[in-house]
Parts: sequence; structure tokens; C-alpha cells
Amino acid sequence: MHARVKSLAAAAAFYAATLLPANAELDAILLKKAIETSIASDYPKLDALYKELHAHPELAFQEVKTAARLAAEMRALGFDVTENVGRTGLVAIYRNGDGPTVMVRTELDGLPMEEKTGLDYASRDKATWSGREVFVAHSCGHDIHMTSWVGTAKTLLGLKERWRGTLMFIAQPAEEIVAGARAMLAAGLFTRFPKPDIALALHDGPFAHGTIFYRSGVGTSAADGLEITFYGRGGHGSAPHTAVDPVAIAARFIVDVQSVISREKDPTEFGVVTIGAIHGGTVGNIIPDSVQLSGTIRSYKPEVRAKLHAGIERTAKAAAAMSGAPAPDIKMPEGTKPVMNDPDVVAATAEVLKAAFGDKFRVSPPGTASEDFSEFAGAGVPSMMFNIGVYDQERIDAARNGGPPIPANHSPLFAPVPKPTIETGITAMTLAVLSAFEQKARRKRD
Repeated sequence: MHARVKSLAAAAAFYAATLLPANAELDAILLKKAIETSIASDYPKLDALYKELHAHPELAFQEVKTAARLAAEMRALGFDVTENVGRTGLVAIYRNGDGPTVMVRTELDGLPMEEKTGLDYASRDKATWSGREVFVAHSCGHDIHMTSWVGTAKTLLGLKERWRGTLMFIAQPAEEIVAGARAMLAAGLFTRFPKPDIALALHDGPFAHGTIFYRSGVGTSAADGLEITFYGRGGHGSAPHTAVDPVAIAARFIVDVQSVISREKDPTEFGVVTIGAIHGGTVGNIIPDSVQLSGTIRSYKPEVRAKLHAGIERTAKAAAAMSGAPAPDIKMPEGTKPVMNDPDVVAATAEVLKAAFGDKFRVSPPGTASEDFSEFAGAGVPSMMFNIGVYDQERIDAARNGGPPIPANHSPLFAPVPKPTIETGITAMTLAVLSAFEQKARRKRD
């Protein structure tokens, strides 16, 4: 009897929230309860969706089945869906009267790596990447994002008496290679479809579920690629004096380039140069003709970025010159700029999320990873990205006390706890969207 009364009370709260006039001030606590009621009834389907997406990831610009799956979900909700925007991206539009357009973005792609979580729904899928067969895994958590995205869309439709305007839900390909946002923009994202008044996104991370981190201003780093080919002269491993060894040149560069970080860059400013791949040679007793390095360059400020680029080029050329080798080929293709969280959007959203989540809604420093969600702000859309946690608090506490370390995003062991993570993602994003509509309505009234 008690459970039934509790259920009826929750249903009444949801009904009351949906009947509030669309221009009323947000009651974050009441709305949070209404959202949680909606999620509880939908969660079994969301759990199945999450585990399906997790088990069958696809790589950048190969997300054909993933995009089709999300398109079907959004059409079933009543959204007008356009596929193949920016190759494999999709745009889902729902109009609910006159008002602003609020965009919510998710990513589609996984990573070329093997999952080692041991979960019964772990990915064992493979794909072709850079000419070779690789495992594919959702080790960055985009499956959490997609599931939260679908859940947020459904929840907002259940609350459509609370807002007026247009929902623009986009599923973006190729975030992992920071190319999908540009592809969608080049395909007419903001000309074929409404240009949003506000854009929102979330990202999961290795901290406690139920906790949300945010910040105003710089949210993530800029990212640039790094591709260097060092040339030498091949020869026998037993007679290095007859050859010019590009392996030794590459090794020297990898060590020496870190002095650009430690001795040339202002130590109070963020900057990272990481070499993630080395390719050269065939067997141990042959000195190869060339070695290829691939890496990444991260920074927050343009002047730091310029310092890193100049230092990398100078160090690479010097490493080759020291061995009498030909000049290397050096490429540093621009990736994406930092995510810039709009202060006005952040202030309005933070007011609502703080009321709903209390001290679990916290300010954080900028992230050192990069995100091409920044491209939408660069196209003139006020934006905000926030972060949600994925692990049990007990596991976080154990790691802090010397226990097993917490696997972060891109680890083969990255394994979010689905239910509370997805619930937080839907609740926070739904409130953020409602806050965006209310923010625009308030300005119109004022």
C-alpha cells in the first residue's frame, strides 16, 4: 500500500510539473522528481539500448548502423529526422510552438581499441582502420551520451507543456578524430536547419555517478595533430656506421621535444606534446630507411600553441641534423579549438542544476582532453558542455585510499555503471534544456 501511495504521489508530481505554464519560473526540485518518474518507467528500454550500442560500436564516419538505430528511436518519438548530414550524422527536429531553438548534441563513434572490461555486453566487434583490422570499443562513453540523448528527448516531450520552441537533437559522427562537427557544419547544419539559440552537450568521466562538473569559459583544450617522418639510410644492424639510423633520430626527438614543455613554455600555462604511435622497420637486425611518428598537441591559449608548434619543428629538424640525415617531413594539422562555455548560458543553467543537485553540482578546472563541440560555439552558437560521473562512490573512495586505480576514458577497462549514470545524464540535460527555454522566455518578458 505504501509503495502504491508513493507511486501515485510521484505521478501527481509529474502531472503537476507538466501543467505549469510554459513561461513559469522553473521549480527545479519539482521538475527533477517529475523527470525521475519518467525515467523510471522508460529505463528498461534505455538499458537495452545502451547495452546494444555498447556491444556494437562503430568508428569515425563508419557509424551507419548506430546512426540508423538512433534515427529510428527519434522518429518513433515524433521527431522529423534527416540522416546523412556530414556523412553519417543525423538531425532530429521537434517543433512545439513559437520560441527559441535549443540544440542537444551526442556523438556516434567509438575507438579503435580492444575492450577488456569483461562485461557480458562488452564489444568484440572489429573494423578496418588505417588499412588494418582493429577491435572497436565505446571506451570514451559515447554510448552513455547517446542513451542519455534519447532519454532526454523522450522526457522533454512528456514535459512539452513546460516549454515553447524547437528541439534540435543532433547525432554527430567522428568526434574522436575531431572531424564530425566540421563535416556537419559544412553539410549545412545551420543553413538547412534552424541555427540554434543555445547548444548543449554532456560528457562522462571517471568520477562518482550523480556528480556533475561544469565551468564557465575554457572547458577543454585545443587539439592539433602531429605527423613526422624521419629519414635515414638503411643498413645492417651489426654495422650501424654504414647507415643513418632513423630509429635513433626519432628516439632523440621524443625525449628532446619534452624540453619545449619544461623549459620554453610558461610553466603556469597548459601544454602537452604526446607521441602515441611509432612505425618503422621490419625486424631487429635491419636499420630501416624511415620512421613515422604520430602524436597530439594540446593547449588552451593560442600563444602557447604557437610556442609548441615552433618548438616541435625546430627540435625535429635538429634531431635529424645531428645525425646528418635529410630534413624530416613535419605535419601539424589543426584539430579543433577549446570548448568555450558561454557565461550567460552557464549562469542560467547552473542556477537550475545547483538547485536540483545541490553540492553534487560543482565547478571544475578545464579539461585537458579536446572536443569538437567547440566548432558550434565557433559558428556563433552560445554553448555549454558539462560532465557527469560514471563510477560508484565506494570505488572512488577505495582508489583514493590506495586501492585499484580508476580506469579513465580511453582505457580498455573503462566501464560506467549504466543506470545511475544514464539517469543523471537525462535528468541534468533535461533540466538544462528547460533552463535554456526559460532563459530565452525570461529575456523576452524583460
